[in-house]
Amino acid sequence: MHETKPDLAANRAQAGQPSPSLPPSSSPTVREWTHRFFIGPEGLRPGWRIFLYLGMAVVVFLVLSSFEHLIAEEGPGRLWRTMFLEAVLVVSCLLPAYVMAAFEKCPFASYGLPKRGLSARFAVGAVWGILALSLLMLLLWLAGVFSYGSLSLAGWRIVKFALFWGVFFFLVGIFEEFAFRGYTQFTLARWIGFWPAASVLSLLFGALHLMGNVGESALGSLCAALIGLFFCFTLRRTGSLWFAVGMHASWDWGQSYLYSVPDSGGTTVGHLLNSSFHGSRWLTGGTVGPEGSVLVFVVIAASWVVFDRVYPEPSTRQAFRRDDLARGIE
Repeated sequence: MHETKPDLAANRAQAGQPSPSLPPSSSPTVREWTHRFFIGPEGLRPGWRIFLYLGMAVVVFLVLSSFEHLIAEEGPGRLWRTMFLEAVLVVSCLLPAYVMAAFEKCPFASYGLPKRGLSARFAVGAVWGILALSLLMLLLWLAGVFSYGSLSLAGWRIVKFALFWGVFFFLVGIFEEFAFRGYTQFTLARWIGFWPAASVLSLLFGALHLMGNVGESALGSLCAALIGLFFCFTLRRTGSLWFAVGMHASWDWGQSYLYSVPDSGGTTVGHLLNSSFHGSRWLTGGTVGPEGSVLVFVVIAASWVVFDRVYPEPSTRQAFRRDDLARGIE
């Protein structure tokens, strides 16, 4: 008698076992390819997040900067225009980050600007900036290529311009640190790792200094990149950008106002001293200022060594606590 073979699919169904699925198609559809191109395991891929962030930043800047014409171009108005545009840059980099924080469902503090430790970290960083720059200027003076000169301001004007440039370079510190070591560093690091991201953004920071500042040199651009990398180091060790913001602001304030020397090829009105350089360009920095001097690399190296001693690599438990504080978690 002929025996009928059992129906395997029916038996599987009766036993509650799933039927074997057909092998997947070897070629994904356009919709699947597009989804993979934009979406990763954690949602929108980091590269597209950065692109979205930068797009919003450009739109905010274009909208807000259109009000520049309301400030007079002549006399003091030129300085206030400079201040206004710097404030616009700050808003343009922070506001899109708040939007991205809501989109990514994470605290804004994750991007490097926690409220906790703001005043203390900023103040310590500001002291570091002044001391590091003062060391550099002292080395230039001892080398016989820099003269402090006489006062160029008197009376109330000393205080007025000190405060004006103090506020201005505070804004510069926030903008440049957050733009290169805030949201972009946080997001790019999740993609390629902290130090690869820091290296890419620091090189970009140096390149933009060369392209965006009249009088900047390749040596000054390299200095900016190395200082940017050092600021990433401070972010890594402290879990916050406030130290870097303070040091950046006071370094620029010290160059432009206190010691009255060029900063990345530019000079300011209302500086404190009638200082001057005289000597070889490689030693003085020439039109670039102290950041174009070979001696600046001595100061950068010293800053790395001292900071490494003062802020040692935290233990695993301390690192978790530091990261929690950076994200605003109690």
